[in-house]
Amino acid sequence: MAHRLLVRRIWTLSVKDLRCLPASTSFSTSLCSSTTPLSFLSPKRTLPRSLPHTSRREVSFNVQDHEDFTERVINSELPVLIDFHAQWCGPCKILGPRLEKAVAKQKGKVAMAKVDIDDHTDLAIEYGVSAVPTVIAMRGGDVIDQFVGIKDDEALDSFVSKLVGQ
Repeated sequence: MAHRLLVRRIWTLSVKDLRCLPASTSFSTSLCSSTTPLSFLSPKRTLPRSLPHTSRREVSFNVQDHEDFTERVINSELPVLIDFHAQWCGPCKILGPRLEKAVAKQKGKVAMAKVDIDDHTDLAIEYGVSAVPTVIAMRGGDVIDQFVGIKDDEALDSFVSKLVGQ
């Protein structure tokens, strides 16, 4: 996990972010001179075209606490899909990315909240979650629909479309 985060951070750094320390610092073992910045991502070394370029806006977010849930889910102007999952749940690991893909197809018309039931048992109890993965569709603070378990991509797309109102 830490390795993935480090690699992601390196790829998202711009050339401006990768500057050398000034020559006036006390580090005498600096590998670059004060006139040229050291950059291992030079303009000639860009990402290959085969890698997708993702936008800064996230499709989904992790719920931090009950207050965060109220603010970002219940009071949301957008319809919200709530994915109740657990780290130890195999089907959750399969459903999560597929659900994010279905939400991303809506291009900002719906948000997705991820709730770890081990961290937020109060929310799981409040919404009657007895098995994972459980997905709840909410609009204007009201539960519209829900399902438990894995669905195929077509069923996920229709579930999300129904929430958006298409």
